[in-house]
Amino acid sequence: MSRRTALIFSTSLVGLLVFLATTGDAQQPLRIGASLSQTGSFAALGQNQLRGYQLCVKHANEKGGVLGRRIELLVEDDQSKAPTAVAIYEKLIAQDKVDAILGPYGSPITEAVASVNEKYKMPMVTLAATTSIFKKGRKFIFMVLPPAEIFLEGLMDMAAKRGLKTVALINEDTIFPKATAQGTIELAKKKGLQVVFVEAYPKGTTDFSAILTKVRAANPDVLGAATYFDDAVAIIRQMKVINLSPKMYGVTVGGDLPKFHEVLSRDAEFVYGATPWDPELVTLRAGGLIPIARQYPGAKEFVESHKREFSGADLSYHTAAGYAICQILVEAIKRTGSLDGEKIREQILKMDLHTVFGHFKVDPDGFQIAHKMLMFQWQDGKKAIVWPEELAPGKARFPTPPWSQR
Repeated sequence: MSRRTALIFSTSLVGLLVFLATTGDAQQPLRIGASLSQTGSFAALGQNQLRGYQLCVKHANEKGGVLGRRIELLVEDDQSKAPTAVAIYEKLIAQDKVDAILGPYGSPITEAVASVNEKYKMPMVTLAATTSIFKKGRKFIFMVLPPAEIFLEGLMDMAAKRGLKTVALINEDTIFPKATAQGTIELAKKKGLQVVFVEAYPKGTTDFSAILTKVRAANPDVLGAATYFDDAVAIIRQMKVINLSPKMYGVTVGGDLPKFHEVLSRDAEFVYGATPWDPELVTLRAGGLIPIARQYPGAKEFVESHKREFSGADLSYHTAAGYAICQILVEAIKRTGSLDGEKIREQILKMDLHTVFGHFKVDPDGFQIAHKMLMFQWQDGKKAIVWPEELAPGKARFPTPPWSQR
C-alpha cells in the first residue's frame, strides 16, 4: 500500500469513526428531569401536572423529538415536601446530568428549588403563581401561570357588578394563598367593596368551624377562600354544617378538579372557582375579544388526546399548564438549536407564544404578563365559565340560595 493510499485510508477511517460517534451521540435520548408531588398533600394536582408533561413528551417524540433526539422524561416523587424536591433537583442536575429540567408543582416547592436551578444556570419554566418568587433577581425561572394576586379577580368583579358590598377572605397560611388573599384585598378595594374579615389558617387544618363561625358573625355578601384541594372541600362541607351561605363564595386551587364535585356532590353547586384554563374552552365558538382557536391553539386536540391516553383521569388546568411548560421548553430548545442554559434563557425571554394553555409572555424577571384568568361556577355537575363576559357562554346563578332551599 502506497503512502498516499495509506493516508487516504487513514483519513477515511477517522472520518467514518467521527461520523459513527456523532451519529451515536445524536441518537442518545435528550433527558429532561423533574420533581413532582405524586404523594402527599399536593398529590392530586402534581399527578395532573405530570400527565401534562407525559403527553407533551409523547407528542414531541411523535414529531421527531428535539435536536434529532428522542426525549426521555425522568420524574421523581418529592412527596409534596420542599426539602425532598431540592435534593431531587440536585441529584438530577449534578449526578444524573439531565439535559434540561421542568418545574415542580406549586409555589412553596418552587420557591425552595429555585436556588438549585439558578446555581446551575438551568432554565426552569414552572407552575407557581406567587409574584415574590420571580422578583428576587433570579434569571433562570419563568412563570406560566397568571399571578396569585389576581386569581379571585373575577369573583370581585362579578360581586361589584351585582351590587354586593362586603367581602370576607380566608386563606391557608402559605406563600401562594397568602399572596392571593393580599391581592384580593386590593382588588376588592378598587371595586368599591369593603373587606370586613381576613384570617389565615395553618397548613393541614381540617376543622374550620372556628374561622367559619367568625365569618358568619361578619355576615359578608361574598366569601373568597385561597385554597388547595383538601381545604377547599372541607370548607364547603363545614359551611353547610354551620349554615353559612353568602350570596357568592369562591375558592382557588382544587375547586376546578372534577373530583371536587364528585366528593361534594350537590354541595358543590353554586361554588365559584378560579382557573387560568378549562376544558370547556374547547367547546366555545371562536369570537368575542379572544378568538379561542388563536388563544389556545391545539387545545381541542390536547383534550381529545388526554381522554385517549388517560381515560377517566382528572383533567384540570394543572395538566394543560404542565403540557405548556414542556411545550415552551421544547420550543426554546428548537429555536436555539442548543442545550446551553444561557441561550435557552434568552430565547424564553423573547417568546410571545400561544400554547394549549394560553398566552405565554414574560417580563425580564420571568414574570407572566400575558395570561388571563377565568372564573367558573359549578352548575348541574358541570363547570360553566361565567367570567370574563366575552368568554362566558352562560350566566352565573345568583344569588346563592340558602342551604335549606336547595
